[in-house]
Amino acid sequence: MLTKLVGINHVALEVDSIDAALEFYGRFFELHLRGVAPGMAFIDIGDQFVALAEGREQGPDDGRHFGLVVDDKDRVRAALEAADVDIEPGPRLDFRDPWGNRIEIVDYRDIQFTKAPAVLAGMGLEALVKREPAIEQLREKGLL
Repeated sequence: MLTKLVGINHVALEVDSIDAALEFYGRFFELHLRGVAPGMAFIDIGDQFVALAEGREQGPDDGRHFGLVVDDKDRVRAALEAADVDIEPGPRLDFRDPWGNRIEIVDYRDIQFTKAPAVLAGMGLEALVKREPAIEQLREKGLL
């Protein structure tokens, strides 16, 4: 029997400067630091985290990206536009940070990704409700 994947614990992003990265991301997201180590910072996302690591060595990412789940995608779009951050063309909300990391923003209400009720409550998001297409996807997979 094969081992089942359960989730993603964290994603690590390479940046030139931890301080600059915290300032950049802090313009768009409420940040809660789990911890800081030499050349690293760990940003809590409920029961998961994003690690920032100093030392970007590659060029900008094109196809390679990761998705951040938010409580309000439209609010992120407005904040990115107000800060004159270039948004990638297309139907998604993708942008690049100053180090070339490509980030896709997805709305929690629209995807089948879920957080346990206790985690949502701990994050102050207990009122966040899935929209019908996401609920249907969860039902189809027997996850709801």
